[in-house]
Amino acid sequence: MNDRLEPPRINRGSLQELIGGLSDGIILIDQAGAIAWANDAAIVMHRAKAIDDLGRDAAGYRRRFTLRYRNNHPLEEGQYPLERLLAGETIDDMTVEVSPSDNLDLVWVHTVRSMVISDAGGKADVLALILRDETPRFEAEERFERSFNANPAPGLICRLEDNRFIRVNQGFLEMTGFSKEDVIGKTVDAVGLFSNCETGDDALLKLSEGRVIRHRESLIPLPDGGDRLVIVAGEPISVVEELCMLFTFADLDARRKAQNALRQSEERFSKSFRLSPAPAAISRLADFVFTEANDAFLQISGYGLTEVVGRTAAELHLWEDVAARRALEQKLRDNIFVRNEPTRLKQKDGAMADCLVSAERVEINDEQCVIWALQDVTERRRSETQLVEAIESVMADTSWFSRSIVERLATLKQASTAVPTATLMELSDREREILGLICVGQSDADMAQTLHLSRNTIRNHVTSLYGKIRVNRRAAAVIWARERGFTGAATGKALDHKKKKK
Repeated sequence: MNDRLEPPRINRGSLQELIGGLSDGIILIDQAGAIAWANDAAIVMHRAKAIDDLGRDAAGYRRRFTLRYRNNHPLEEGQYPLERLLAGETIDDMTVEVSPSDNLDLVWVHTVRSMVISDAGGKADVLALILRDETPRFEAEERFERSFNANPAPGLICRLEDNRFIRVNQGFLEMTGFSKEDVIGKTVDAVGLFSNCETGDDALLKLSEGRVIRHRESLIPLPDGGDRLVIVAGEPISVVEELCMLFTFADLDARRKAQNALRQSEERFSKSFRLSPAPAAISRLADFVFTEANDAFLQISGYGLTEVVGRTAAELHLWEDVAARRALEQKLRDNIFVRNEPTRLKQKDGAMADCLVSAERVEINDEQCVIWALQDVTERRRSETQLVEAIESVMADTSWFSRSIVERLATLKQASTAVPTATLMELSDREREILGLICVGQSDADMAQTLHLSRNTIRNHVTSLYGKIRVNRRAAAVIWARERGFTGAATGKALDHKKKKK
């Protein structure tokens, strides 16, 4: 009689009930390679609704999901955790990126390990994959990496275990002139972060203890042999589960060189923005309220800085075409770059300037903003008109000048003078006198003496004239008059005749 007892087998129903509520994902595979069961956590981790959405076996899983290593290298056939488990391999905390095969832009991160559950006789009874969803952690790390790299404030990160730098951002490289290879893997002492600092020993002690390092001045040695005066501070952080120290810097050299340095909220604006000959302004994206404008912008618009900042283009009636302005703003809301869009800028005094507008979204002080850049093409448009007039004048009596060319010249002239302005007949007698004297080269003082009027009165007449003929300078007024055959010679002769009679 055989008194040996058969070893009790695992009750799979009890096992599934036990692990069904775990937060880790569990996928059970039978010896034939089929996915026998998965708990709710595993299904949710795959953004699926039911176990069938995982595929019925390893091949089905591979067809439904694309797996990549963290270096973006795809896993090939036979490298998937399910396939390796069935091949008898042991998987220890393998981190992979998972995407649906039909949507590779959707990515989540799993850490996978395997487990083989044997029965009482030691025979493998259940093959299991245990999944942990690391997506939130890796997304947080990626956000930190992007923020660290994009931050214009110089920054370094060193590992506390050996005081070696593992991260450096562009701000630090630009401030010091180091290359990335000069910093990554080097120690704090090798870079000389506190070698020229009065409280350097205290900083190094706090670094060894993983404590906060308060702001202190330090001279950082530069690769060209010079040094850089900075304020440095350190804050303990965790990077990829390693204890580290984040160093941030304020460049005191740059502050000293900038005699009229902007406050912290304006530090991102460079001198090139203010001194640029191209008109430029900055507005918030949310409401398009201007927050900054350079001198060239103020000059072309005719407004002062206090009149522009805090107001919108709509409030200033800056663009002649309201529909075009709204279209530009909508493009920027949709994150579409604006490049050389032709428009007409309405100046403070009512005159118009032909401009090409470019604009682009940018983040300033953690706020979405818009940088506007203008190109004044008013004179170029007028020069084109003058060129047409000159050609027509020279060729007026040339009978052999072909009709087709004449017609093309007429079309070009019509296109270059498409904006309606006042006619000579619409000007008052006094305005025609003023225009005539401008054409013969008289200044405001000369006109005041010629017409026996005060200079303020002359300026008022000139402003009224400019508003009617839609120009904003003397040269443009002369061109406008000559385009209409008005040279001012008759005005000068008539005034000379009056003087002689007196």
